[in-house]
Amino acid sequence: MSQGLEQQGREQWKSRTGFMLAAMGSAIGLGNIWKFPYITGENGGGAFIIVYLICIALIGIPIMLAEFSVGRNTQKDAVGSFKELTPGKPWFITGIFGVMSAFLILSFYGVVAGWALSYTTKAISGDLLAVPAEKMADHFGGFIGASLGPIIWQLLFMGLVIIIVVKGIKQGIEKWNKILMPTLGILLVVLAIRGLTLPGSGEGFSFLFSPDFSALNAEAVLVALGHAFFSLSLGMGTMITYGSYVPQNVKLPTAAVGVSMADTGFALLAGLAIFPAVFAFGMDPGAGPGLIFITLPAVFEQMPLGQFFSILFFLLISMAALTSAISILEVPVAYFMRKFEWTRKKATWILGTIIFLFGVPSSLSLGAWSEFTIFGKGFFDAVDYLASNILLPLGGLLTALFVGWALGKKKSLEIGGLREGGLWGMLWIWSLRLVAPILILIVMASVLGFI
Repeated sequence: MSQGLEQQGREQWKSRTGFMLAAMGSAIGLGNIWKFPYITGENGGGAFIIVYLICIALIGIPIMLAEFSVGRNTQKDAVGSFKELTPGKPWFITGIFGVMSAFLILSFYGVVAGWALSYTTKAISGDLLAVPAEKMADHFGGFIGASLGPIIWQLLFMGLVIIIVVKGIKQGIEKWNKILMPTLGILLVVLAIRGLTLPGSGEGFSFLFSPDFSALNAEAVLVALGHAFFSLSLGMGTMITYGSYVPQNVKLPTAAVGVSMADTGFALLAGLAIFPAVFAFGMDPGAGPGLIFITLPAVFEQMPLGQFFSILFFLLISMAALTSAISILEVPVAYFMRKFEWTRKKATWILGTIIFLFGVPSSLSLGAWSEFTIFGKGFFDAVDYLASNILLPLGGLLTALFVGWALGKKKSLEIGGLREGGLWGMLWIWSLRLVAPILILIVMASVLGFI
């Protein structure tokens, strides 16, 4: 198939708004609402947020623009984009890392999203708040340690993801993001207002926005750097793939800044929805991953209209997970459609099923298969470690070097929509050439134990 025919038949976003909402949906997920609050709580609150914002500016926005640019210029998937821009050179490996990352991340992402779906139904039925606060940890441990229940919820979640992606760009991903993202924003605002109006919530607000730099250390800075990367869905080919469906009249620098700001705004709103309530009821803000599934249900149990707000909260998490998951699945689907000339329906069902099956050991590793380890880690943690700490930053590093150096400054500025000789173009290029690679290498070296 010729390039002209392929691009002529390639789907595109119906509108700029649809693209922006889809890209925001990809970035805004469990990383914002599940992970960001607890790592903020563990690393000193407001000071950590300042460092996180700096990391978004130095790494997040430049690499997001680079990924958008590569995808839009070639109108191809994560692997095909690199092959077209540098034919005969090994840069396409960057896209391969992205497809691998997407596959692995969605396999365990679906497990956690399944928990959120289950807790949504528990909140609706009232079963969740019927559990005494002191037994909430045992309840959660018993649930994720069960063999069949979590897998059924994982299957239901992956089924929803597959059904949406099968419908395509306009009728599936774009259409559902236009529904889910505004709803997500409304739910988060309502929860934030509820948290801020609780007696004693002011301490939680101060925790978020009164920085205490004495609580910061080198590890907290590295956590902020790594999460900025994970939160924006960088390094897995998602923004390259979404960028490949973008019409030429969309200004990519504006899009990259807009998506990054929306992602950060949602993360801060999540903090406002959670920490004022946590402090109002005397809970521990540094409760770790259990903050969402253990601490907050205990908070809702004591809160006026607690059942209503618990329903809103877990519905919020489920929807955020869904908007991200559909973007992650689109990465391997787009690649297999081009590589093997599969139909969208065939690629989505086959890959979605394989990813679900690969996620089953992650679920079981938290219970029945807990003694099975890989390099001293349970299957869930091992897959998370490989994807999040190695493949994602490696993909981002190579993308930065590719656009910063391999393409040449003139070509990079051209596809990025920035003027040669302009201040923003110069800052973008040198961020990709030096700042982002150095910071990513520091994070990787720390994670791998070299520093």
